[in-house]
Amino acid sequence: MIPQKLKVGDEVRIITPSNGMNILGKDTIEIATQRLQDLGLKVTFGKYVYETTGDYAMASVEHRVEDIESAFKDKNVKAILTAIGGLNTNQVLNYIDYDIIKNNPKILCGYSDVTSLLDTVYAKTGLVTYYGPHFSTFGEKKGFEYTLEYFKKMFFEDEPIDIKPSKQWSCDAWYIDQENRNFIPNEGILLINEGNAEGTIVGGNLGSINLLQGTEFMPNLKNSILFLEYVAEGKDKSSSYLMIDRLLQSIIHLPDFKYVKGLVLGRSIKEVEMTSDKWIRLIKSKKELENIPVIANYDFGHTTPMITFPIGGKAKIQAMDENVSLKIEG
Repeated sequence: MIPQKLKVGDEVRIITPSNGMNILGKDTIEIATQRLQDLGLKVTFGKYVYETTGDYAMASVEHRVEDIESAFKDKNVKAILTAIGGLNTNQVLNYIDYDIIKNNPKILCGYSDVTSLLDTVYAKTGLVTYYGPHFSTFGEKKGFEYTLEYFKKMFFEDEPIDIKPSKQWSCDAWYIDQENRNFIPNEGILLINEGNAEGTIVGGNLGSINLLQGTEFMPNLKNSILFLEYVAEGKDKSSSYLMIDRLLQSIIHLPDFKYVKGLVLGRSIKEVEMTSDKWIRLIKSKKELENIPVIANYDFGHTTPMITFPIGGKAKIQAMDENVSLKIEG
């Protein structure tokens, strides 16, 4: 199921399946709200987006589920954006009534920890979901133009989207200092394995989709193109290369990985130090990837800016002789 596109006057509901909005700055909330209103959208918020419970900066499982289900049941709501990521979205997966979602299909968009919800909704209902900006992402003062461009292409237009690299990118803590940003020239797409492929998009954050393996929430990988990105947790980034290796290998061990048609890798934050040489060395070390196209350094994940891509949508890769084309639709 592909949800309807947005139009001026539509209502967008903000929910918090992971961390709550209490960790967002007032200016971020104001800028994000205004940006969405500038698109002609009405912005509303879930009942429990500011709640915190016990040791967590988030609402209770019951209240997070209630906000998810209420957003889908509300006929006025045409799209749902997650406020921000975190670590515990997977707590809610076993408690959602997926028939509510299946009977009320609409846009659901977010990234990072929300990967577990996005892929689960697709797996359980067939509804295409979207890996793209959080509500909080709309609060960025600088470097947001590319993100907005691809958000509008995905949700306001009907044509397939030809993904082009951004001109520059950043991974600094913009939410701490909006004015002093460091943008790095984009060296473009990295072609690791040549090949052509078409398939259904599955993926998101590598660590988060690993949480779904072996459960009823994991999407089928048959005839899929995996879109994966990684962000290191904690202050020590020295083991990032090994973590990416082991998490990717874990996905490769899935019984239906042999049906995967291609691999698209999102850009890692600078601290992870995944250079082109490291990506090539890692991918080339895995015999299971020899016969599928692998392309890297795409603008999705935990860097600024980002594309929006559809989980359950379609992707087409043409990557031969240093010429790389990636088109998506859904």
